[in-house]
Amino acid sequence: MEKKHSLWYVILIASAAGMAGLLYGFDTAVISGAIGYLQEIYNLSPAMEGWVISCVMIGGVTGVALSGFLSDRFGRKKLLMVSAIFFIISALGSAFAIDVTTLVLARILGGLGIGFASALSVTYISECAPPAIRGRLGSLYQLFTILGISATFYINYGVANSGTYEWGLELGWRWMLGYGTIPGIIFLILLFFIPESPRYLVQKKDEAQALHILQRINGEKVAAKELKEIKASIEVEQSSSAKELLKPGLRMAMGVGVFLALFNQVIGMNAVTYYGPDIFRSVGFENNTEFLATSIIGSVQVVFTIVALLLIDKLGRKKLMAIGSSLMAVFMVLIGSVFYLELPNAGIFLIIFIAGFTAAFCVSMGPIPWIMIPEIFPNHLRAKAVGIATIFLWGANWAIGQFTPMLINNMGSAFTFWMFAVINVICFFFVMTIVPETKNKSLEEIGQLWKTKEQKEKEKKVQEELA
Repeated sequence: MEKKHSLWYVILIASAAGMAGLLYGFDTAVISGAIGYLQEIYNLSPAMEGWVISCVMIGGVTGVALSGFLSDRFGRKKLLMVSAIFFIISALGSAFAIDVTTLVLARILGGLGIGFASALSVTYISECAPPAIRGRLGSLYQLFTILGISATFYINYGVANSGTYEWGLELGWRWMLGYGTIPGIIFLILLFFIPESPRYLVQKKDEAQALHILQRINGEKVAAKELKEIKASIEVEQSSSAKELLKPGLRMAMGVGVFLALFNQVIGMNAVTYYGPDIFRSVGFENNTEFLATSIIGSVQVVFTIVALLLIDKLGRKKLMAIGSSLMAVFMVLIGSVFYLELPNAGIFLIIFIAGFTAAFCVSMGPIPWIMIPEIFPNHLRAKAVGIATIFLWGANWAIGQFTPMLINNMGSAFTFWMFAVINVICFFFVMTIVPETKNKSLEEIGQLWKTKEQKEKEKKVQEELA
């Protein structure tokens, strides 16, 4: 009797891994609420303000740099559990920080954990998900990221309204940062209930366990076929050295992965997320209404990330990114114009335009790079390649966190947002000319895009021998 696959089982393991996005989302958003208090307590310059926000990326870059090598040795699941533990310790350390140095060190440790999780969560989901719904399941990471961001905006707003401003200076910001223990503990608990990646198990010669997991995901017939394809692709490409990514074919895949990672960060969304309250405060929001305005933007993120889940496997990755990047360019021009023209009722226009930009981001360059980066690399190099691409993502994340307040201070808000508009135009042309479509393709089929004719013939021969 054929073993039946379970859609709920697939959703469960993808959701558990995708919960890593809660950590990333919380850390991305929580500092926007605390930074105003920290700036006053420690009299931070624009450069130091940027450092307190961006220091987490130092840990993040280190985490993703190590993630591929460590996960190939110890497994995806174990390293995800380590990332949860690091984040819990970081949240507690941030809440009880006694000075800026202590806070920075705690945030760097949290960044290390988030770095592990951001690279491995999407890798794990891609390696477990059936092709027909891989896009939607991969989007769960981004959905949980956005849920984390939105929930944290409301947490910041609630904490800010829980006492006087003086209470916020003394204890409020500590509560904001300390709430990070909650997503960390939830993530750690859920990881106990997921299996190891079947593709990792094949690499480690545990084919029986890999087949068992694939059968629960895809059913007996599809699992047998997929196991054969995984074995063939691994047998053909024995070397897992990162140097393989510089070879013809894979070099193009690496280039696509790096540029997707960069555009995910540098098109302007993080500037809004990190400095939302400051941006709204600059056009007249006050008495905590700047936190409320930022929370509204967080709600827009949630709604349109859910829209992305519904569209991504129907319209495809390439089309959504092209539409999204063009709309984001338009909205960034409009946002810059609000500051340049100093319009009356600027706050209303600013909320509308930032909401429009956010909606376009959340159906395109928000979730899709996280999905495509692990999709485009072959099994034996996926973890390392995703780690390398995510290094660039975190590096760009650091640059936005570090330099946005300096750009606004020196160039002005209008020219800063117009600069983001230009970057979105470049992103549009990159998507249209270089990025392939991966909708409804298995990971092994996508791998064929980068292989030479000789490699394809050799793999076909191995598959025939395994039949």
